Amino acid sequence: MGSLSIWHWIVVIAVVLLLFGRGKISDLMGDVAQGIKAFKKGMQDDDKVADKPDPVKSIDHAPAPSTAARSDVGSKAV
Repeated sequence: MGSLSIWHWIVVIAVVLLLFGRGKISDLMGDVAQGIKAFKKGMQDDDKVADKPDPVKSIDHAPAPSTAARSDVGSKAV
C-alpha cells in the first residue's frame, strides 16, 4: 500500500491526459521552457552589468557667486 504499482501510474497518467489534453500539456511545457530561457538571459544580463564599472562622477567645488544679499539672516519674528 505504500508504493504505487505500474497500474496506478497508468491510471494517473490517463486521468491527467483526459483532464488537460495533449495540446494543453505541450503548451504548458513550452511556456515553462520560455520562462527558463528568459530567467537565464536575465541572469546573464545581471552578470554583464556587474562586470562593467560605472564612470566616476565628479562635482565642481567652486562656490557659486551670490547675486543677492539676504537681509533676513539671523532675525526671527516671534
